[in-house]
Amino acid sequence: MSVERIATSTTRESTLATNKVLRNTYMLLTLTLLTSAVTAGIAMATGAQPINFWLMLAVFIGGPFVINAVRNSGWAIILTFLFTGFMGYVLGPILSLYLNLPNGPQVVVMAFGTTATMFLGLSGYAIATRKDFSFMGGFLMVGLLVVLAAIIANFFLQIPALSLTISAAAVMLMSGLILFDTSRMVNGGETNYVIMTVSLFANIYVMFLHLLNLFSALSGE
Repeated sequence: MSVERIATSTTRESTLATNKVLRNTYMLLTLTLLTSAVTAGIAMATGAQPINFWLMLAVFIGGPFVINAVRNSGWAIILTFLFTGFMGYVLGPILSLYLNLPNGPQVVVMAFGTTATMFLGLSGYAIATRKDFSFMGGFLMVGLLVVLAAIIANFFLQIPALSLTISAAAVMLMSGLILFDTSRMVNGGETNYVIMTVSLFANIYVMFLHLLNLFSALSGE
């Protein structure tokens, strides 16, 4: 077999593997988003009270680590649905609070539409161009730690201006993470579709929450 034929065969196999990861990731991501939407709806319909901030934060940060620890077993998918279902339930009372505001429904629709548009646009761009965004990893990690520290600090300080600054920074960071994570799949940096699903779900979830905060502020609520 010629060198050219071997190279072509290798490239084809790599492309097929990448396409499989992308297909499985987006299929599972769709299912987890639907699960989250259902549990959010249940929480809203039953008038569930807001979940304790520290419990929510512990699950949101710790959940992906636990799933990563069992990434190659069937438990990974089970825990992924439990994780996304719980986060959807957490979202329910938050959405209820926004929907009860005078311009709440418009705020929720704008946040949802903007989140969907940004995710599809950024993820689609990374897939179409196949650019390697791995160079952003260090910057994004530092940014996440800074934003997390600011969120915890503002939980006690309750400064509106800081809250908006955090939200703006979080939306920018999640945009970068969507590019980074999609690039990891496209360029073979991560081949486990469960891990990629959890990461993209978290990006979308955080972006949506902070867009809610930003649009609410812009609407004067």
